[in-house]
Amino acid sequence: MNWLLPRLLQALASLGLGGLLGHWIGRALGAPQVGMALGGSIGLAIWLVADGWRASGLLRWLLTAPDRAAPRAAGYWGELAYRTERALRLRERELALERQRLAQFLEGIEASPNGVLLLDADDQIDWCNLVAADHLGLDARRDLRQPLTNLVRVPDFVAYLKSGRWTEAVVVAIPGGPGVLSVLVRGYGQGQKLVLSQDITERLRVEAMRRDFVANVSHEIRTPLTVLGGFLETMQSLPLSEAERRRVLTLMREQTDRMQVLVADLLTLAQLEGGPRPPADRWVAVDGLVKRVLADALRLSHGRHQIVAEGIAGAELAAAESELHSALGNLLTNAVRYTPAGGRIDVTWQRRTDGTGELSVRDTGIGVAREHLPRLTERFYRVDGSRSRETGGTGLGLSIVKHVMQRHGGELAIESEPEKGSCFRLLFPSGRVRRAGAAAAAVERSGTDAPAATTQRAAHDG
Repeated sequence: MNWLLPRLLQALASLGLGGLLGHWIGRALGAPQVGMALGGSIGLAIWLVADGWRASGLLRWLLTAPDRAAPRAAGYWGELAYRTERALRLRERELALERQRLAQFLEGIEASPNGVLLLDADDQIDWCNLVAADHLGLDARRDLRQPLTNLVRVPDFVAYLKSGRWTEAVVVAIPGGPGVLSVLVRGYGQGQKLVLSQDITERLRVEAMRRDFVANVSHEIRTPLTVLGGFLETMQSLPLSEAERRRVLTLMREQTDRMQVLVADLLTLAQLEGGPRPPADRWVAVDGLVKRVLADALRLSHGRHQIVAEGIAGAELAAAESELHSALGNLLTNAVRYTPAGGRIDVTWQRRTDGTGELSVRDTGIGVAREHLPRLTERFYRVDGSRSRETGGTGLGLSIVKHVMQRHGGELAIESEPEKGSCFRLLFPSGRVRRAGAAAAAVERSGTDAPAATTQRAAHDG
């Protein structure tokens, strides 16, 4: 109340001064008491008018322009204007800080890989991020204040939202597109709801692949084990001639080898998926690699195919040699297995104009129909399962090739047509390709190209 006493003193001073002036004038007119009363009233009225004017100035500022500076005045109203302005500015700073925090919070939600919606008590959209809008087919701005159930008409989702039983998420199809969503609702505030959506399409696909992988491995191992068990029972229960015994042992050996190859391929895949990326500073000569793999292919062919390697000299790859050997070996093994006797297999290296490298294996084999090409690199996928098993394939070779190329930053490209053969291209990025030796480096600096070719041929068995 320290503001009251000064104002009372100001009012009394105005009253007193007015009274004295009125008394002096009234005495001259012969009515000193009337003049004193009238003068005091006038003095007090003048003070009240001045005080009211200062108050009205403060009120006008509050009503019309509180963002500008407050009117400056002495006394009570000046102090009140100053304190009011300071309180307003402090409040503005606090509001600005809160808005900044809210904006940062919404930016954080916007950056979330999951969809987020805020619904009011009537299930109208208060806010949603772009991910939720994409998941549910909404417009993040246009659909605000719209009932969500009018926009998303998936029956399972609508029933889940209305049920109020939100202990577990509901799985629904993405509206208007392929894929699957997991949607979870949580209540908060006065009947408000938080809706979280997550695209689980890839997760379900991976889980399905894992289940299929386990089932395929179990099947692939069970088949030779069943055969081995049958042969063992036959040898134990039936008298066999020496020729029959040798035949049974040969078949058992074939089934054992098949299981060993399968386990080796599975271990290779596990190492490729879990191991570190190949170094970028260890260089492998392409000609040496191709010659070693070619020797294995020649032994597998037994002279039934014409196998040619061209343009492989003078090039190096930054890679893990064992992985490249496995990838190229699988391609050549498939080419030998699926190319009829008398066919031709070409292994070619070339460096493209953009600096990338291409190592290709082309055959004149049975080929593959177009509809099977996208799935050839899937584990255990076979175009013809019976033929693949007859040739000794595990169904993992092209999957290994794909993983090797991914680890080297490259890719596997496949071209094939039934009865016209296939071409498998290993494409390497420019950073992993270079010419070998100082002479090749000098050729590169001069901008010329020195072609080189090495050809190895197997005897043609007509």
